[in-house]
Amino acid sequence: MARQDYLFTSESVSEGHPDKVCDRISDAVVDAYLGAMPDARVACETLATTNRIVIAGETRGPATVTKDYIAHLARLAVKDIGYEQDGFHWENCDIAVHLHAQSAHIAQGVDASNNKDEGAGDQGIMFGYACRETPELMPAPILYSHRILKNLADARKSGAEPTLGPDAKSQVTVRYVGGKPVGVTSLVLSTQHLDETLSSDDVRAIVEPYIRSSLPEGWLSDETVWHVNPTGAFVIGGPDGDAGLTGRKIIVDTYGGAAPHGGGAFSGKDPTKVDRSAAYAARYLAK
Repeated sequence: MARQDYLFTSESVSEGHPDKVCDRISDAVVDAYLGAMPDARVACETLATTNRIVIAGETRGPATVTKDYIAHLARLAVKDIGYEQDGFHWENCDIAVHLHAQSAHIAQGVDASNNKDEGAGDQGIMFGYACRETPELMPAPILYSHRILKNLADARKSGAEPTLGPDAKSQVTVRYVGGKPVGVTSLVLSTQHLDETLSSDDVRAIVEPYIRSSLPEGWLSDETVWHVNPTGAFVIGGPDGDAGLTGRKIIVDTYGGAAPHGGGAFSGKDPTKVDRSAAYAARYLAK
């Protein structure tokens, strides 16, 4: 019998989280190749650390997508995210591109046979999931964790909250009664801030209105436990504070732990990589 009364927690990370910076860059490479040649092949991994980005993997596509162009795309991605700090700046960070040609042994399993069938580059297990907890057919904990960070990112980029930095993480614990989500028992929000003098209470005063507007009416109560920047100051953020890598946020990218996961990441892969395309198809079918 399915559980009826329980708590469930999911987390989300912002676009400025080190791993998400890498996901963004890897997908920018995929977009560049597919935009130039729809049947291009891309498997791209990105590493980011203090003022350094390393892009590696294998591709098959037009020569017009050069290493210099890929480095340029990486800078544009970092700029759009908002990193202009001493330890990680879009304009002067060192970028190394180590992409090479796709393995012929992988290609032979992927390429169309007699212009009919196209294979997959690898085997794998993919899960799709949908539920009626939210209009988006997503589990409530991950949906609202995402929404909090999206609203904070919008406020940061619009200039409404210039003291916020790009790196952030949210965690929402939802209480279920009779199998349905009814409220938030606790939440965690850690966000980078550019003003070193801000205390945790100061940061909470900034973010609380955005958190409240992200959640359904009545889901926050006097019993809800808040943890905003619980470890204190969070000024050094992004890849300068912690190295990032493509594909390390697979649960954040899917259902927040509410469904099984086959283990494959999405970012940096063209549609022949079924970790991505089959997971999207399974989600479509689940909906």
